[in-house]
Amino acid sequence: MLDTDTKRRIDTARDILVGKVPDPKSQVEQITIALIYKFMDDMDAESEELGGKRKFFTGDYARYGWAKLMTPSLGGHEMLGLYGEGIAKMPENPGIPPLFRDIFKNAYLPYRDPETLKAFLKIIDEFSYDHSERLGDAFEYLLSVLGSQGDAGQFRTPRHIIDFMVEVLAPQKHETILDPACGTAGFLISAYKHILRSNTDAKGDSTLTPDDKGRLAKNFKGYDISPDMVRLSLVNLYLHGFTDPHIFEYDTLTSEERWNEFADVILANPPFMSPKGGIKPHKRFSIQAKRSEVLFVDYMAEHLTPTGRAAIIVPQGVLTDKSSAFTKLRSKLINECGLEAVITLPAGCFRPYADAETAVLIFQKKRTSASVWFYELTNDGFSHDDRRTPIADNDIPEIVKLWPTRGDSLKSFSVTLSEIKERGEDLSLGEYKKDHLAIASKDIPRGWQVMPLVSIVEEVNVRAGANHQYPVLSVTKHKGFVQSSDYFKKRVFSDDTSDYKLVERGQFAYSTIHLDEGAIGYLEQCDAGIISPMYKVFRLKATNAKVHPAFLYHILKSAPLVEKYRNFGKGSIKRRKSVSFEKFCSISVPIPPPAIQRRLVAHIEGVQALESRLEAARGELACELERTLNLVGLAKG
Repeated sequence: MLDTDTKRRIDTARDILVGKVPDPKSQVEQITIALIYKFMDDMDAESEELGGKRKFFTGDYARYGWAKLMTPSLGGHEMLGLYGEGIAKMPENPGIPPLFRDIFKNAYLPYRDPETLKAFLKIIDEFSYDHSERLGDAFEYLLSVLGSQGDAGQFRTPRHIIDFMVEVLAPQKHETILDPACGTAGFLISAYKHILRSNTDAKGDSTLTPDDKGRLAKNFKGYDISPDMVRLSLVNLYLHGFTDPHIFEYDTLTSEERWNEFADVILANPPFMSPKGGIKPHKRFSIQAKRSEVLFVDYMAEHLTPTGRAAIIVPQGVLTDKSSAFTKLRSKLINECGLEAVITLPAGCFRPYADAETAVLIFQKKRTSASVWFYELTNDGFSHDDRRTPIADNDIPEIVKLWPTRGDSLKSFSVTLSEIKERGEDLSLGEYKKDHLAIASKDIPRGWQVMPLVSIVEEVNVRAGANHQYPVLSVTKHKGFVQSSDYFKKRVFSDDTSDYKLVERGQFAYSTIHLDEGAIGYLEQCDAGIISPMYKVFRLKATNAKVHPAFLYHILKSAPLVEKYRNFGKGSIKRRKSVSFEKFCSISVPIPPPAIQRRLVAHIEGVQALESRLEAARGELACELERTLNLVGLAKG
């Protein structure tokens, strides 16, 4: 955590510079260069104290040493000349490692006021070199002043958004991690911290071996087109313990030099804007486009390893734009990549620098699910105005909690791939929200959940076989399961029932062509039966012990859900539409706490028992009336 003194020093340094260097990015660069300059001298002094030799400020470069700069007798103009000359010549210094030469590449002093420099270097002198987390946090705070990066469409990603994306992808210690538009390396630092936290024992001590740490140092990689961003990334990683960070000045979209490099985990918030006339990429992209957001998503999809996964922030247009390149990109994500989730971000997420409507796309190289999870993140823990002050409302903890199961909530739901394809492969949350978030949040009592049926049930497809002694069942609109011979007064099946499906006690079935009439059954009156192949048989998943099967049955037969199914059919069988199991499972259902489920089931069954008694009483009354009338008739005769 950033300590008060370090924060004060950084703020003071910026205040000193602001009159001469108004641009926040330039302020960060000047503080960065001065800190590294000071730290090199600190390391030389430490080496001497331990009996070693100086290696940074030696020979002709000894006169530029920090101690020389801070000599009280040195005049302001002399200090200005010495420091300006020192940072300009530092890339030529043979005594410093390539990392430091890259940091000082193209560095210069943008002002010529000796009093400003003297006050600035006095504050920098209060810092001392330290490889601790404290100094890394200090640099993270310094980077937080960065916002809009000119017209390139680059916006600094808020730290809490970076952290939740990393938490969801959960990078592992053996995996390679890439940010192809790394900026200040925020995603890489967050991924590194996640791995450190994930590899500790009960006492909080690291369980990483020296070999693990050696691999970690090599596994992180970042590209950026801006030399300024490369410099800041190098310093950021260096201050977090990377002695040889792999950050490269590289144009991801137009250069082919690193095209054959792949990664297990890719995280990015690439530039949204494209220059006038568009990007002119090389020919190895699978989608020919001129828009940077299309090309970056395509790049990430192409550069994942066979088991790799990615999370990327994209503008709303990637989800909805109907032009050819965007349409092809969405089709690729849906049909060729394992698009797992679309998480919309609040419009104020990038304030005060932009009001961009954005979303996080999460996908992997190999598809493992037949649906896409949508989440409408409306509150990220900060106000939606330009001040972005902390507030209590925060959806991010819920996203992290729901992610392992892709569970439904008041803000999330899953949509099957078949439905997405039917709707033209549109990925906007609004396209599906009305149908899948059927119950508004104000109507949901505390403790209730809205869950996708696909997460609750699974299909059962066991055939009866030639030798069975089970009754033949059907499903009706009102009674659910019935024995065919009893209900229809005849055996309504072929002589060969070996292909019929087995239904066991506690399982369900629905008629694929009568679902729109509520033809759903729950078997509890016998141990097992067989049912025509036209039916779909299903059961509760073992992981859903909290869902009462009888409650689910009554929900599925309720009027609102039956109405939903009326438009779900596909094809025609004697003017009726057949509903696939995938389509059947694409709806979401309200699930209250178990105690409430039991009370509701008891109430419904009590009402049904009363109705049965009333029906029986009506039947008895009708019979008695008929006998009475007959007697009266006889008497008259």
